[in-house]
Amino acid sequence: TRFERSIKRPQVSANGERIVFEKDYTLYVYDVATAEAAPLDVQLFQAPGLANTQSFSVKGNITWFDVSPDEKKLAFVSRGELFVSDMEGKFVRKLPVKSSERAIEVKWLHDSKTLLFSRTHNGWANLFTIAADGKSAEKQLEELPQTSRMLAMNPARDQAVYLSGRNQVKLADLKTMQTRVLAEDELWGFQNSAPGFSPDGEYVLFTAYRNFEQDVIIHHIANGQTHNITQSGTSQRQPWWSPCGKYIYFSTDRVTPNYPRGNVQNSIYRVALHRFSQPFRKAEFDKLFASNEEKDTLPPSITLDLERIEERWEQMNVRGGVQWAPHVYKHKEGPIMFFVSNHDKGEMALWKMELKPFEDRKTERIQGPGPGTSPQIVNVKDKFWVLAGGNIHKLDPGANKMEAIDVDYGFSRRLDEEFAQVFYETWTTLEENFYDEDFHGLHWHTTLTYYEQFLPHLRTRENLRLLLNDMLGELNASHLGFTSTGKEEEPFFKGETAETGIIFSNENPFAVERIVQNSNLDLSAPQLMPGDILIAVNGQRVKDDENRNRYFYFASRPQELELTFKRGNREFQLFTHSHTPGQIGNLLYDEWVRSNREYVREKSEGRIAYVYMKNMSAGALDQFKVDMTTYAEQKEALLFDIRFNRGGNVHDDVLQFLSQRPYLAWKYRGGSLSPQPNFAPSAKPMVLAINERSLSDAEMTAEGFRQLELGKIIGVETYRWIIFTSGKSFVDGSFTRLPSWGCYTLDGENLELTGVAPDIVVGESFHDRLHNRRPQLNRAIEELLKQL
Repeated sequence: TRFERSIKRPQVSANGERIVFEKDYTLYVYDVATAEAAPLDVQLFQAPGLANTQSFSVKGNITWFDVSPDEKKLAFVSRGELFVSDMEGKFVRKLPVKSSERAIEVKWLHDSKTLLFSRTHNGWANLFTIAADGKSAEKQLEELPQTSRMLAMNPARDQAVYLSGRNQVKLADLKTMQTRVLAEDELWGFQNSAPGFSPDGEYVLFTAYRNFEQDVIIHHIANGQTHNITQSGTSQRQPWWSPCGKYIYFSTDRVTPNYPRGNVQNSIYRVALHRFSQPFRKAEFDKLFASNEEKDTLPPSITLDLERIEERWEQMNVRGGVQWAPHVYKHKEGPIMFFVSNHDKGEMALWKMELKPFEDRKTERIQGPGPGTSPQIVNVKDKFWVLAGGNIHKLDPGANKMEAIDVDYGFSRRLDEEFAQVFYETWTTLEENFYDEDFHGLHWHTTLTYYEQFLPHLRTRENLRLLLNDMLGELNASHLGFTSTGKEEEPFFKGETAETGIIFSNENPFAVERIVQNSNLDLSAPQLMPGDILIAVNGQRVKDDENRNRYFYFASRPQELELTFKRGNREFQLFTHSHTPGQIGNLLYDEWVRSNREYVREKSEGRIAYVYMKNMSAGALDQFKVDMTTYAEQKEALLFDIRFNRGGNVHDDVLQFLSQRPYLAWKYRGGSLSPQPNFAPSAKPMVLAINERSLSDAEMTAEGFRQLELGKIIGVETYRWIIFTSGKSFVDGSFTRLPSWGCYTLDGENLELTGVAPDIVVGESFHDRLHNRRPQLNRAIEELLKQL
């Protein structure tokens, strides 16, 4: 065949006369004799279930909200629909927003009658307005092929700042309903901190990326001047301008970069924008006798003194845990800061810190559900509301508690419209954030045109997954994928497998061949022996002509199993705790690693350490360090193996450990000279083993190993599967992975396209593995012994 589009899944008839295959989601038959292919005329009769409306409730499913300036109304978003209600949630109206799109954020304007909101338009989130009473249609303020997000209002609510696309900070004039670009910088299309205004509305506050880390930026609206006030090699996120105008608050791990592993010691800091002395008690006393005390109603003036500003960082100390998202407000009882912390029992919760002058800072937990690491808190005058657990809560700072507003309102949506919206937003998400500007040579807009023609034919969520994963697959890139689940797919029947740790014989499926090391049966008494025959599971006798696995398949996996075996003419029982299939898979993996270590020990007569990493996760890193500081420490050389390693993000930690070398020695009087640092792997011969299944962060590790000249690399070229990835969720909880950051050699080569080639090429075939031949380990041992 010579079609312009790919075909899929060809199957040949038994007599060889026809081949059936799929093209454009249609069945075709190819006639071998005539060399012609034609679509198969198949008629399926099925109820159009996606066109029927599905019922939903806002209760527990609110994703964004705002409170009107007159404190009489709530506006909120649930499953992409926009709603308005009274403050108690008794009287709710769904606004006439286009139902086939997705509303995302909403803000009240100063008149308490108009809403500014963002919703998708052909997949792009743009700005709209609508009358809050729902009696007029929505109005679109912009029509741009980029995502507008993270709306923030100035104190007068006549301007809004927001992020747009990958690099624009924009300002909306809510009197004229005009928008303009305020500043351009490296913002990224997602993973942003929300922008904001200074208390006087003269400045805009946002973050921009420098070497993958966020810096706090302030921009003067009138004169266009921009200042980077943190200029740090680590990330400062979620900035907040204090109501007094003197400080910028933010969360940061001051000494550890956020990429690639994320922050582990995050705290809240503030930096003073100019130098000033703290208030005096005498001045406060004199205020008691002032005759015409001025009311504190005017916004503070902003003073910037950036000279030596790096010396003015101040940590808002909280004992233990990590802290996020400072929100600082003026309150009748004194300034307060709300923030998120897990320092109490490891539970992520909302906390309050009092910032009263002349008093120690008092920190108290807000009782209620956790609001997440980026809480949405709304302040109107002296009252507060917070979104937590999908519900809007009244927040009482004095009582340190929040109380849910019982909003329970049902509404309906059509899944066919929702699926189409998710389809377009998935496409725009990749359009805006895919790491390669050239899309690996693919015309991404043409790809959209091809795949959108099939939208009217979707019948199930499985169809949606298939369509979107096919479209994403056209990019020919790693770390891609679309997932989606819905209540309509929940199975009536489901089951789980209870694994035992027994490896049964290939010749007799009920005869024990061996027990997996460290499995529960490996610890049991009496011990099973090779040749023991399984005759019953939980008292049910097995049948020789039935699949053995059916006896270990349950509606819910039991924690314990009773097994009956026959040894010769004797029957005996034993009890064991069950395993999941994944646990047994890991134990088998451990056996393979253990056998490799023993093989290297024997071949090198104990001189070479064999250290293996299954992946590049934090847990694997910890085990790597344990191995390197115990077993491997006394060896003369290191064989570091990352074959079959599936990646993660700890390459930098691994390479920094391996790069250590001695720089001095010390000793106690009469004692032995001891080197510094304690561990210095690079002072010894070292090789790295890679193969065609070393992928993702394992490839970063391999390239770093080469560039740092730590030793030779042995094996075959890596998988070419390395893009740093994140993801985005959609209106129904669907999720797409986002490969948004490319990984390159110092020469500019894209590892996704080139992989990492070994210094010494040694293949290892299926037959080698089947017969326990280890040519790659053999060559690695040979190279190390040469150096020794």
